Amino acid sequence: MAITMTESAARHIGKYLSQRKKGLGIRVGVKTTGCSGLAYVLEYVDELGKDDTVFEDHGLKMIVDGKSLAYLDGTQLDFVKEGLNEGFKFTNPNAASECGCGESFNVAKR
Repeated sequence: MAITMTESAARHIGKYLSQRKKGLGIRVGVKTTGCSGLAYVLEYVDELGKDDTVFEDHGLKMIVDGKSLAYLDGTQLDFVKEGLNEGFKFTNPNAASECGCGESFNVAKR
């Protein structure tokens, strides 16, 4: 199981972590919400939970809780700029479909 990030995402996250001056890394997770069922969550992590898994890429730590890991395995986090818009993009091989706005996704039943 693995989660990766692009160099662009690493630069963006690294900049904000250094400005914050504390934290172990960034949490990548999912929560139940949205029109498709699951939405991605990104937040700073100051201490690890007991069921957290840590992935390191480009010198930065991404922390994933045990429940989210099954939905995120193989995902790549990118930071993209498209015209005036910019934001994180998730390339998730587990996503069966996404909602029209791109804010939520669902997975095929296992």
